[in-house]
Amino acid sequence: MPEYLDDFSGEKSKSQVKRELHALQDLGQRLTTLKPDLLNKLPLTDALRRALAEAPKHTANVAKKRHIQFIGKLMREQDIDAITHLLDQLDASTRQYNERFHNLERWRDRLLGGSDETLEAFVGDYPQADRQHLRQLIRQAQHEAAQNKAPAAARKIFKYIRELDESQRGLR
Repeated sequence: MPEYLDDFSGEKSKSQVKRELHALQDLGQRLTTLKPDLLNKLPLTDALRRALAEAPKHTANVAKKRHIQFIGKLMREQDIDAITHLLDQLDASTRQYNERFHNLERWRDRLLGGSDETLEAFVGDYPQADRQHLRQLIRQAQHEAAQNKAPAAARKIFKYIRELDESQRGLR
């Protein structure tokens, strides 16, 4: 094997470095849209927290671009995996979000089936759930389904399950 090929095997190209830096800037841009309570759950440095808090103050396009570049620079020191994991759970276009959403829909459908074992399994997975409130919503949804009414109670069950899931995952 020629010796000149081994000289650069561990180095990244300039284009690859630029792509990675732009990806960090994009991730930082996404962080600027998060609410402060969600940002507090992320392992971020104080400098990045200050920069994210200052981001809405920049209104001129050039200033916004420069500030996002600064945030991208600060992102190099962060735990990117933890940040992307939280953002993937919040972003409706990701596979992880869709899987979580479908799992909650399956729980709702099983709960509407009406067996006590299903309710106990659900409470086992979500111990902070209020059994009495869930039973009441289930009975109401079954009554609505029997009378061919709009599934308002089934929507309430899904909303309640989603709130429980988000609080358990630390998203609320």
